[in-house]
Amino acid sequence: MSRKFFLILFFAFCHFSLKANFTFTANAAEAYKAIFDLRLNDARRYIAEEKKSNPQNGIAILLDNYVDYFHLLTSENKADYIKFKDRRAQRIDALEDNDENSAYYLFSQAEVYLQWGLIKAKFGDYTSSTMDFKKAQSLLKKNNEKFGAFLPNLKSMALIEVVFGAIPSNLRGIAGFLGVKGDISAGVKRLETFRSNIKGTKYSYYNDEAIFLLCFMDIDLLHKRDSYTKLSSFLDDMSDKSLLKAYLRGYVAFKSGKNDKAISYLENIPTSNVYIEMPTVQYLLGNAKLCRMDKDAPAFLTNYLKAYNGTNYIKDTYLKLAYYYLLKGDMLGYSNYLKLVRTKGYATDEKDKQALKEANDVKPDVDLLKARLYFDGGYYIKALEQIKDKSQAELKSLRDQIELYYRLGRIYDRLDTFNQAVLNYQKAINLGKNETFYFAANSALFLGMLYEQKNNDVKAKYYYNMTLGMKGHEYQNSIDTQAKEGLTRIK
Repeated sequence: MSRKFFLILFFAFCHFSLKANFTFTANAAEAYKAIFDLRLNDARRYIAEEKKSNPQNGIAILLDNYVDYFHLLTSENKADYIKFKDRRAQRIDALEDNDENSAYYLFSQAEVYLQWGLIKAKFGDYTSSTMDFKKAQSLLKKNNEKFGAFLPNLKSMALIEVVFGAIPSNLRGIAGFLGVKGDISAGVKRLETFRSNIKGTKYSYYNDEAIFLLCFMDIDLLHKRDSYTKLSSFLDDMSDKSLLKAYLRGYVAFKSGKNDKAISYLENIPTSNVYIEMPTVQYLLGNAKLCRMDKDAPAFLTNYLKAYNGTNYIKDTYLKLAYYYLLKGDMLGYSNYLKLVRTKGYATDEKDKQALKEANDVKPDVDLLKARLYFDGGYYIKALEQIKDKSQAELKSLRDQIELYYRLGRIYDRLDTFNQAVLNYQKAINLGKNETFYFAANSALFLGMLYEQKNNDVKAKYYYNMTLGMKGHEYQNSIDTQAKEGLTRIK
């Protein structure tokens, strides 16, 4: 054989042996675990070691993207977002040079698109975000056709289902043009199935990611009142050394009306410098303490403003500080913080839009405000005590009059006093259906949920449609999304 043949064979072999691959090595597994503990510097170190020992491993590229994803998700730093955005295309190009015969080939590309879609949505780049989700969906479908037994596909396809089901009404034109649609409940069920199916398999390392997603889906999208026990049992499966687990415990407890537990979890959250900084812990703890009327609530809200470099909840935090001083009877402090609501932060997130609107509205009735805060903390009896003897005639502003009935409806709803809940929700609707306050629309939404729980689909459908018929009110997107999801459930 000629020398030329041997050279061709040699270079072909070298090319084959250096072909990029996808391998979950020990370093990769440690990096993934560190990411979901929110030990991002440790994760970066493991990834660097993996790149040094196995430079062709495509999993390292995907893990790099996970690190950026969690950094931006937890810091909400706009400057870093702008700086990191171009990394998406670079990583896709690098992943395309990997082993096309691996089940991770299309999947890893889809994951990069999916993670960047979520981040872009968080920073308000909705059109680009939707395009990334669509690309991720297309890649996952192709991968599922090639590797139907590859379980991680189920995780990401479930997430896509939820994302498209939760697209707000103002973006449905884009979604319709792209031909995308989803179902939140179906997506959550698929993700729960995925979590069950990976137990005892080589994909069990995805457990923490599935729990992370399920907590936010269940709490923020499905709004199920009876999810606390289920989600707490899920969280028991995560490492006790995980900052993410500690935060999720506090978040789920707070959103489920278990305020004392939330405060306990958040006060005992890991603070070692091996973890990333999470200013949102201070925000959540400040809100929880305000709901309990703790005197140190302002300290945590102020800590959030000092440590946070993002754009969300700044106006909302200043409003909470204003309300703290209003409840103390300190009108100067109240007035000063209202000025900061108007001049600081951004009015892009729904909470911040609402904060700005409240700052420009009439001063709220103190008893109603206390009832609202006690209710948010799950102190339903205390909330009721504040307003049970209050009459509409005592309240000067229309907003407070509508909120009185809405708040009574919410309290009686949580106390399982069906007739009183229905009566007060209906009064809120009658008084506020033509106003821009969210109370009437949310009352119709909760009436739909109440009748759905009673298996009265006719009345449930009636009230869900009534919800969608109210336009131009506060929290329009989130309320509409829940009403549409309700209609989907009772079809």
